[in-house]
Amino acid sequence: MIKKKARLVTTQEAKTPEHEAIYQKIRDMILFGEVAPGEPLTIQGLCGRLGAGMTPVREAIRRLTAEGALTALGNRRLCVPRMTLNHLEQIGFARRAIEPELARRAAERADDTLILDLRAIDARLDLAIARGDVQGYLEQNFRFHFRLYEHAGADVLLALASGLWTRVGPSLRIVCGRFGTSNLPDQHDAALDALESGEEHKVSAAMEEDIGQGLEQIRLSLDEVESETA
Repeated sequence: MIKKKARLVTTQEAKTPEHEAIYQKIRDMILFGEVAPGEPLTIQGLCGRLGAGMTPVREAIRRLTAEGALTALGNRRLCVPRMTLNHLEQIGFARRAIEPELARRAAERADDTLILDLRAIDARLDLAIARGDVQGYLEQNFRFHFRLYEHAGADVLLALASGLWTRVGPSLRIVCGRFGTSNLPDQHDAALDALESGEEHKVSAAMEEDIGQGLEQIRLSLDEVESETA
């Protein structure tokens, strides 16, 4: 069962239109594994969990279904689709094509503010790993990647990358549940060092390696599931 978390509403959130805020909340539930793959969801249930009206929830579901983050089960129910090896291979191909390029473009435009922000995020990520905090790891890992990617000035590529992450996020949560946080992918230090030295190709290579490690762990997790059910 998903528990609602009490938190302060930021000024930025207060300015966000309701339909966009609801979309972001449901997306984050999916992205950070708060909804397990295959877990049935209903519009009414989501309205209750989020304290939201039917219209913005319907719109968010429509968008997330179009992005492949949700799929219809029938009888007005939806779920996060289960990952397959075939889908993982396709997602991996797309992520390796798009995200290193975003990282390279961001590195070309990097400034001190970007690097300081990324170092702060990475410090929180390292703390989450040390504590075995799966939720914290997933959130800070996402924020690191997209704080970097948003600096690239490439909106089309950014939107594609965001859609791919909503498809793979729930599977990474399962990986964390199976293997813990101690061996999770983290090439962020290498990327940061390359950013500071102005070596764009090394930033791109570090992020590609980070992506590859994460995809491999998901593949291993899927292999285990198939072995257990064989």
